[in-house]
Amino acid sequence: MYFDIANKKFDEIKDKEDKVILAVESSCDETACAILKGKEIKANIIASQIEIHKRFGGVVPEIASRNHIMAIQNCVDEALKEANMTLDDIDLFAVTYGAGLLGALLVGVSYIKALAFATQKPLIAVNHIKGHIAANYIANPELKPPYICLIASGGHTAIAHVKGYNDIEILGTTQDDACGEAFDKVARVLGLEYPGGPQIQKLAKLGKPTIEIPTPYKDVDTYDFSFSGIKTAVINYVHKLEQKGEQIPREDLACSFQEKVTDIMVNNTIKCAKDKHLKNIVIAGGVGSNECLRAKMDNAAKKYNFNVYYPPIKLCTDNAVMIASQAYHSILAGVRPVDIDLDASANVKITD
Repeated sequence: MYFDIANKKFDEIKDKEDKVILAVESSCDETACAILKGKEIKANIIASQIEIHKRFGGVVPEIASRNHIMAIQNCVDEALKEANMTLDDIDLFAVTYGAGLLGALLVGVSYIKALAFATQKPLIAVNHIKGHIAANYIANPELKPPYICLIASGGHTAIAHVKGYNDIEILGTTQDDACGEAFDKVARVLGLEYPGGPQIQKLAKLGKPTIEIPTPYKDVDTYDFSFSGIKTAVINYVHKLEQKGEQIPREDLACSFQEKVTDIMVNNTIKCAKDKHLKNIVIAGGVGSNECLRAKMDNAAKKYNFNVYYPPIKLCTDNAVMIASQAYHSILAGVRPVDIDLDASANVKITD
């Protein structure tokens, strides 16, 4: 009965340019709720757990899930208050169903399914990584597919050919660690706090790229990435100095590591854009906020006459605005609502 009613309501509002979408994101350690009216942000609420997880040096899944449970209702209430709306004003709901921490995802999925059922309104399931890409549509309204996208986050590193709002082909991906994961692990070895990316960036500004770090896939024709060897090279370098009782040049090591990782990401992305004859390059994901990466991509774009797009810093890391944005554009691409038997999934492909 619910699904029939929800589909009928969906058909009534799907073509509205200013349809109101309430979205929830809970894939990792951010509990977020956002409301979009068309492409206009009416509310953007994020309850971060960074301070909670710092003491553990990374995200503890069970603790993340418990904190999502405690925060999610308040986030939705605050979003409605910020937007000056009630649930009656919402046309449809959207939620991240994967990828991410299963327990954390289940909190958001279960909550939003209950909300959709109680209000008898449609629900759109959103792929988390597609959401990161869709943050760019809010920041850059003129941006439209096709384009090349560098997806750089804690859990994913890939180069995608975005052919349509819901049509994505992966051209290259990491064969081991994601770039954000490598940043966190290197930061831990250098005695830096979680999350590692911002700490590496800060420390790198004080150093120089004087330490030699191997380049994976050197002289190999591929768009793929590998960051495990780079991470291991840094760890081995630190261990050798510790065994000798020598001082670790933390600033130079952070700078050398960051330079190597960002060089690889930029080079692969530019190569891909050249090969596909596409002029627009998009950066998505939390590592997309890295200043070194952005500066290098900007310089390369100027050199080869490409256009580069990325979201503001606040929309790079996990948020619900990007989930609402992807829901909006998925509808344009013909995506239909899901039933309340929707389940969370820790592992989903970017192309799903």
